[in-house]
Amino acid sequence: MTAPGERPARLGVYPGSFHPLTIAHVAIIDAALQQLDLARLDLSISRAAFDKSHLDAHLGERVDALRRSFTHRLEVGVIVTEHRLIADVARGYDAVVMGADKWHQLHELRFYGGDQAAQRAALASLPEVAVAPRQGWSTPGEHRLWLPPEFAEVSATAVRAGRTDWRAH
Repeated sequence: MTAPGERPARLGVYPGSFHPLTIAHVAIIDAALQQLDLARLDLSISRAAFDKSHLDAHLGERVDALRRSFTHRLEVGVIVTEHRLIADVARGYDAVVMGADKWHQLHELRFYGGDQAAQRAALASLPEVAVAPRQGWSTPGEHRLWLPPEFAEVSATAVRAGRTDWRAH
């Protein structure tokens, strides 16, 4: 409950697979909390993510690893959702955070069953959007989350392939 004249706490969500958590994920979390003036940012993992069904069997391990990483950071939550579309995950939040690759994926008609009306409705329903730069992807200026440029090339795929210096600890 907020006191009279006090602004309500802003809540954000950052959907992803976080497989594994990288230094770029942590930089995005920190930037989003500060730049969007969020009281809390929930890291949201879908039970059945689009295009990543190979991760479904490892859901519990990924959630446990995230929770261990943020045990002492009360401003970072970890949630599991049944939703697959970012617009559905973001419902009820003040802001949604994503990488530039997800921003472009968000606009792919295939995720809406080819239904343009469903796509338009989903995009229109989004709360404030913050997009982190990612190498190889354009970032919309009006939604840009500002990060040091060295984080744009970091990827979980590279960490899984052996780039251990990019793994968050």
